[in-house]
Amino acid sequence: MTSYEILLLLDPEQADARQDDIVARAREQVEKSGGTWQSHDAWGRRRLAYPIAKKEDGVYHLVVFDADGPTLEEVSRVLKIDDAVLRHMATRHIAGSRTSAPRDDAAAAAPAAAPAAQPDETQPDGAPTDEAPADVSVEEKPEYAPTEEEPTEAPAEEEE
Repeated sequence: MTSYEILLLLDPEQADARQDDIVARAREQVEKSGGTWQSHDAWGRRRLAYPIAKKEDGVYHLVVFDADGPTLEEVSRVLKIDDAVLRHMATRHIAGSRTSAPRDDAAAAAPAAAPAAQPDETQPDGAPTDEAPADVSVEEKPEYAPTEEEPTEAPAEEEE
């Protein structure tokens, strides 16, 4: 069995009971097929980055469970046909990963922009240079690039 997580984005206009019903139905499918339900974390109502189905907000739920591949496919199939599910994404759950809701505080969620690291534009004696630093990435090959092997020469046969 593999551990999966599904992030559900539900229609905010649906009643809480309807949202709980969607999560309960997913849990039934997992447990009916021999999987185990690990957790359900209701993240609550959040503002969307762009409208989905003319909705500006959505209600997020994160569910984590252990199941086999066909069970995940069936749960995903049922979620796709439900009109109250705006979006869902199923991924493998990484053991020890954080599954708590992101914080509401925008300032805490987006740390203050740190100034970009500037290349050292000084000469060896410490005096600043007027030239822009050379772009070495264009001239050199990246470390992961395969090395070109020199062709091996076959020993020359002596002609008589």
